Amino acid sequence: MSPSQPNDSAQIRRTFLDFFAQRGHEVVPSAPLVPQNDPTLMFVNAGMVQFKDVFTGKDRRPYTRAASSQKCIRISGKHNDLENVGVTARHQTFFEMLGNFSFGDYFKEEAIVYAWDLLTKVYGVSPSRLIVTVYNGEGGFPKDDEAAAIWRKVTGFGEDRIRALGLADNFWTMGDTGPCGPCSEIHYFHGGEPDPSRFGEEPRIDGSGWTEIWNNVFMQYDRAEKDGPVVPLPAASVDTGMGLERIASVLQGVTSNYDTDLLRGLVDRAAELSGKRYTGSTSADDVSMRVIADHARTSAFLIAEGVMPERQKREYVLRRVMRRAIRHGHRLGIERPFLHEVALEVVRRMGDVYPELKDRRELIARVTEDEEVRFRATLKRGMKILDDRFGEMRSQGKTTLPAEAAADLYTTYGFPLDLTEVISAEQKFGVDVAGAEAIIHGAEGVEGPINPEAALDPAFREARALLKEPVVFTGYEEEAGDSEVVALIQVEGQLDHAEGQPDRTRARPKRTLVQRAEAGTRVEIVVSRTPFYAESGGQVGDAGKISAAGLRVEVKDTQKPLLGLVVHEGVVREGAIEVGQKVHLEVDHAARTATRRNHSATHVLHWALRKVLGEHAQQKGSRVGPDTLRFDFAHNKPVTAKEIEQIEDLVNAKILTNETVQTEVLSMDEAKKRGAMAIFEEKYGDTVRMLSMSSEVVELCGGTHAKALGDIGLFKIVGEAGVAAGVRRLFAETGLNALTHVRKLEGDIGRARQAARATGGDLATKIEKLVAHERELEKKVSDLERRLAEGGGPGQGSGGGIDGLLEGARDIGGTKVLARRVADGTSGAALREIAEKLRDKLGERSAVLLGSVVGDKAQLALMVSKAATDRLKAGEIIRPVAKLVGGSGGGRPDMAQAGGTEVGQLDAAIAAAYAEFERALG
Repeated sequence: MSPSQPNDSAQIRRTFLDFFAQRGHEVVPSAPLVPQNDPTLMFVNAGMVQFKDVFTGKDRRPYTRAASSQKCIRISGKHNDLENVGVTARHQTFFEMLGNFSFGDYFKEEAIVYAWDLLTKVYGVSPSRLIVTVYNGEGGFPKDDEAAAIWRKVTGFGEDRIRALGLADNFWTMGDTGPCGPCSEIHYFHGGEPDPSRFGEEPRIDGSGWTEIWNNVFMQYDRAEKDGPVVPLPAASVDTGMGLERIASVLQGVTSNYDTDLLRGLVDRAAELSGKRYTGSTSADDVSMRVIADHARTSAFLIAEGVMPERQKREYVLRRVMRRAIRHGHRLGIERPFLHEVALEVVRRMGDVYPELKDRRELIARVTEDEEVRFRATLKRGMKILDDRFGEMRSQGKTTLPAEAAADLYTTYGFPLDLTEVISAEQKFGVDVAGAEAIIHGAEGVEGPINPEAALDPAFREARALLKEPVVFTGYEEEAGDSEVVALIQVEGQLDHAEGQPDRTRARPKRTLVQRAEAGTRVEIVVSRTPFYAESGGQVGDAGKISAAGLRVEVKDTQKPLLGLVVHEGVVREGAIEVGQKVHLEVDHAARTATRRNHSATHVLHWALRKVLGEHAQQKGSRVGPDTLRFDFAHNKPVTAKEIEQIEDLVNAKILTNETVQTEVLSMDEAKKRGAMAIFEEKYGDTVRMLSMSSEVVELCGGTHAKALGDIGLFKIVGEAGVAAGVRRLFAETGLNALTHVRKLEGDIGRARQAARATGGDLATKIEKLVAHERELEKKVSDLERRLAEGGGPGQGSGGGIDGLLEGARDIGGTKVLARRVADGTSGAALREIAEKLRDKLGERSAVLLGSVVGDKAQLALMVSKAATDRLKAGEIIRPVAKLVGGSGGGRPDMAQAGGTEVGQLDAAIAAAYAEFERALG
């Protein structure tokens, strides 16, 4: 292990791996981003994915401890923050996850000690800037008192620094299936003085505030099937993850991940190509540069693994990312293909660590440039049409682009509506956006979102042309029915759908209209009428089967790629399917019924939220499936326990009325007169579908619903979290799932009562007394530690407390400076705290450098007052001093730290600090 505290990302990564290698861990290379033999994931999103079978006992390795730096992508499924990328300081689609793992070897105590030692003793992170969290037992699993006790022993933290949080924050799952268990997170405070009272608030846009940097997951359970029971793992294990970008921002003294050496070079390349200056602000230009940097990195890594931009699954995700970056380049005024140049900067900067980037350098450049050329052609056609329109409008004295013109650009050419808005605004024109959306999303009832990329695929447009009229949805009345195959799209290349892996050897999938498809073929089937619900409005698309004599097609999803077109995505399992064939369509009844219950519950929840929190609590998003429901809404602070209780009471009281769920198709004007509320994710034409659950719950919705409120069963909120600034998220369960959750909570309370030896209603009183006593003891320990740390070091006299350390301070050009050694054994964190106190005592313009020997290492810390940073830069001062002890260092203008192995040179190095002060202030 290098004795110096690492600063650049390569050192940080290497230091992490070396730290664990020296503690018996096998350093394992990163797995590919595309999961191998794991149908549950689109991309590898955590370091533990490659060890999943080891945790479950299905696989054995020649080692029981491992460490890795895993490349990850979080852009789909439950881990999806695409819209936050570039806006916040901490979100990326691609990142590296540093992790250490134990497969039945060590458990909580060792994991916690390793994390604490690495952060505070090796990386030199100040404990005063850290808060840790543990699992509080919400959700039915045992409260993690063991982890809390270990943290208290290791850190000396009190309750304000060891927070117990619920299922959403401190219970980790890989996905719908797989290993899971309680977790313990470490959070770091970016910015000024750490403020524990701000914990739980979303970090500010600039990154200041509390941010999670390391998560220790204690794997104890496994879920083999979606919604199935959990069982204990063969051996308790550990899975930890620390984002390289986040720890780099800490150690490099910046609040934004985009200012670290991992991303700043890419941001600067985007700025250079745009001819604009990056200022690190929240301006539209700076957001665009950050988006380009992140998306170029994601694109390069995916293409290096053979993923090509297309419409299917992973390919579509890549295309979406690439075109989003291209659009941001357009907003910056970049008029020629540029994305490939930023992608090549990714190769240059990361190719040594990930050789696949260098090996696929030419492919990365070609694919990114080709995709941009094609998309720019779309933009060019659309802009030519817009320019002609603008000329007509100017001659006619009109100022708003008609809805029909904007909608035609979207449906005919795939020209994004929001880009039409941007270009029109630049030319001083408005756009009838509401009207355009109404046309795009249909004139009959509620239409779901239509994919703009689909307009560019000729197969979909050809399929729609074969329809005499839009596909009729019969699923409100039935779950099965007969129809005729109108069009059949075959996707070239065979697919093992049991594994969920596309054929990645092809350059790009090809859709072709065919008359017949044989068994084993991937198909997209168009019929004239269907009971299958196509994904929209937050409700997932239906699955099921299509059959006929000798034919069976497994339908995995139902989508709506174009206005009036519904495609049933699946695989021909038996026989062959032909255009014109009469077929029977049957929806998965169990999944549809469960989805109905959860969808109806979201509407009642929306009403209850507005009643309890206020009318501002409008829906901002949802995910409704057969398993659970997720609901996003506008609110600028966490929902309190009392408010959650009130919301649950209102929802369950409404369910108990068992009112009939009624739907009507009527005009938008009539729906508004009746007080119907529009839902965030859905778009409406002149005719809408109105849902009534009572006189109070009346909303517009095109989804499928329960027949009566009582069908929902018990409603229970199981989690609450922040999504973005001003947006909160609730997780809820209904029916038997909710009942199971309640029973687990009752079990936890019973065990707590027994552990506290409480009777009757005195459980809370007993716990409060225990906590008060603990705080009193912690305060006494903290006072003793501070007094010991402020004593003098070797050759510094007999001490005299903090004031005794001021001896030797000098005045150089009006700035008071002090460099001295303190007691050996004083940690880097303690050095910084003492130096900060001494600096404040010396006055407004001051600087203090302190040194100490800890074990076989020399430690240095330098604190500079804000007023003195105009001439003294802590990072610049400490580097030459650190070289004298055989090390290196760095930091911010007001704080820097360093270390080295030549402990015998510490006194000489401290003395040399005065020369550096003279040089800077002279």
